[in-house]
Amino acid sequence: MLLGTVLVLLLLGGGPVSAHAALRGADPADGSVVKTAPDAITLTFTESVGLLDDSFRVFDPDNRRVDTGRAGHADGRADTARIKLPAKLGTGTFTVAWRVVSADSHPIAGAFTFSVGTPSATPPALPGTSVENPATGGLFNIGRYLAYLAAALLVGTAAFIAVCRPPDVRPLRRLLLAGWWALAGSTVFLLLLRGPYETGTGPAQALDPSGLTRTLGTRPGLALVARLALLAAAAALLLWQRKALGEGKRPSRAALLTGATLATGLALTWAGAEHASAGIQVPVAMTSTVLHLLAMAVWLGGLASLLTLFYRASVPSRVVGRFSQLAGLSVTVLVVTGVYQSWRGLGSVAVLTDTTYGRVLLAKLVAVTLLLLVGARSRRTVTRERTARNVTVEAAEAREARVPERVGGRAEGAADGLADGRVEGRVAGTVAAPAGDPPLPGKPRPPAGAALTPAEDAQRRALRRSVLAEVVVSVVVLVFTTVLTGTLPGRAAAEAATAEQSAGLPVASVTTIPFSLGSGSPGVRGISGKVQVTLDPGRVGDNGLQAVVYGPDGGFVSIPELRVSFSLPGQDIGPLDAKVTDRGGYWGADTVNLPLPGTWEMKVTVRVSETDQVSESKPVEIVR
Repeated sequence: MLLGTVLVLLLLGGGPVSAHAALRGADPADGSVVKTAPDAITLTFTESVGLLDDSFRVFDPDNRRVDTGRAGHADGRADTARIKLPAKLGTGTFTVAWRVVSADSHPIAGAFTFSVGTPSATPPALPGTSVENPATGGLFNIGRYLAYLAAALLVGTAAFIAVCRPPDVRPLRRLLLAGWWALAGSTVFLLLLRGPYETGTGPAQALDPSGLTRTLGTRPGLALVARLALLAAAAALLLWQRKALGEGKRPSRAALLTGATLATGLALTWAGAEHASAGIQVPVAMTSTVLHLLAMAVWLGGLASLLTLFYRASVPSRVVGRFSQLAGLSVTVLVVTGVYQSWRGLGSVAVLTDTTYGRVLLAKLVAVTLLLLVGARSRRTVTRERTARNVTVEAAEAREARVPERVGGRAEGAADGLADGRVEGRVAGTVAAPAGDPPLPGKPRPPAGAALTPAEDAQRRALRRSVLAEVVVSVVVLVFTTVLTGTLPGRAAAEAATAEQSAGLPVASVTTIPFSLGSGSPGVRGISGKVQVTLDPGRVGDNGLQAVVYGPDGGFVSIPELRVSFSLPGQDIGPLDAKVTDRGGYWGADTVNLPLPGTWEMKVTVRVSETDQVSESKPVEIVR
C-alpha cells in the first residue's frame, strides 16, 4: 500500500524537474538587432553542460527550420554551447530553441529571438520549451525512487548481517535477493529511459539504439553502467556466500570487506552524477553524499531486516542491541552530512522558505525528527529488555547460590543457559530452554514454546510496532531525499536568477494577489489571505503555472477550488482558463499558452465553501 501511494504521488504530484545550470548569456543576445548575420550562435551557462544531437533548433522569419551544423563547445569550454550558421542567413527575426543537459544530469531548455537587419513585421511565435515529456518524466522518477529503495534494502540488509550477526540469516536471503533484483531492474530501466528523458521525447524512444548509444557516452549513462557492473560483482559475492547463507552462517571476513567496497562504489554512482558533482566543494560534497547514502541504507535496510526477523525467526536481545548501536551511529552520520548538504544547497536561511528546495528540505526535517522520536522509543524498549535480561540472570545466580556444593558446576551452566534462553525466547514470542543443559536441581525445565507472561508479550508487541513505525517513516524520509536530488538547490536558484538578470533574460514572473471575503453563509467569517502565482518563464508561449494560497498568518491554506484565467483586453483575447488542478499543497498547470506580449489581466477566483467565493485581478507583464 505504501509503495502504491508513492507511485501515485510520483505520477500525479510531480512537476517539471528543475536543473542546476542556468543561461548566463547569449550571442546574439535575446531581442537584439544585428546589422549582419552572425557566423554562429553561442550560449554561456553557469556551469558545464552536455550537448544533444538536437541541442539547437533555429527557425527563419517564415518559421522554417534553418540548416545548421553540429553543436559543440566554444573554445573548448564545457560551460558553453555553439552552433554554426549558414553564410546566407537572410534578414528578419530568427527564433532559437535550445536544449542541453546540466552537469547534475537534469535537462534544461529555453528559446529566444534575434533579428538581422530589421525585425520582421510579424515575429514568429516562440516554440514550446517544455523541459520533459510528462510520461517519460513520471516513469523516470519512478525508476529513481525504486533504485533508492532497492539500494537501501540491499546494502542495509548486508550491513545488518555483518554487524548485528543474527544466529540465523536464512530469513534475510530473500531481502538480499529482492534488493539486488530491484536495483538491477531499475538501473536498466533508467538506462533505457535516459535518452528520451534528456531529449524530452516519449517513452517509446527508449528502445532507439542511437539514443542508447549517446547515453553511454555521457556521465549519467556511464554511472548507470558502472552500477550494473558493481551489481554483477555483488551477484558473484552472493553466489560465493550462498552456502554460508543457506546454512545460517555469517559471511567470511573477505566477503565483508568486498561487500563494503561494493557498497561504497554503488553510492558513488549516485554522488558522481547528481547535485554533489556540480557546484562548490565537489570533493567534499561527493564524500558527504556517499556517507549520507550509506548511513541511510544501513538504517532503513537494517530496520527492514529486523522487522523480517521479528515475524519469521527468533531475535536474541544481543542482535537488537547491536542494531540499536548501529542505528545510533547512522543517525550521527546522517545529521553531520545532512547539515553540510543543507548549507551547501541553501546558501542562506531565507531560501529555506522561498524556494521549492527549501520547503522540501523542511518537510524532510520534520520527517527525520519524527523518525528520531520513534527510534528513541525503540531504544527505550531495547533498554527495558536488557534490564529484564539482567534481572533474569541475577535471579538464576541467586538460585545457584542456594544449590549444594556438590552440584555447583552443573547449576552454574544451567542458570546461564536458562537466562539466555528465556530472553531470546521472549523476543521471538516464546520461552525456550537451552538444549543439552540440565535443569536446576529441584526446578523443572521450562517447556519450549511456553506462553509469555502478559508483561513480556506486551513488551514484544511494543518493540515490533515501534520497528514497523520506523520502517514506514524511513520510507517517507527516503522519498523526500529522492525529491531533493531532482530539485534545484536554493543556492543554485539564486545564482540562476542573478545570471538571467545580468544576461537580460526574463525570469519567472511571480504575482501576489490579496483577497478578502466578508461574512457570508454560516461558518464563513472574514476570510482573507493572498494567492501567489508563478509563471515560468513569464513570456510568450507555453508557461508553467504554480499557485499557492496563504492565510492571513502566512501559512498554507487548503481550499476546495481555485480558478485562474488570463485576458488581453487590448487585443480582445480571453479569458483563457489556465485549468489549474490541486497538486497537494499547491495548484498548478503544466502548460498555459499566452500567444502575444503585453499587459495581461490575471484573474483568480478563490472558492472557500459551496456558496462563498471571491475574485480578484492583477496585471501581468508578458514579454516576448
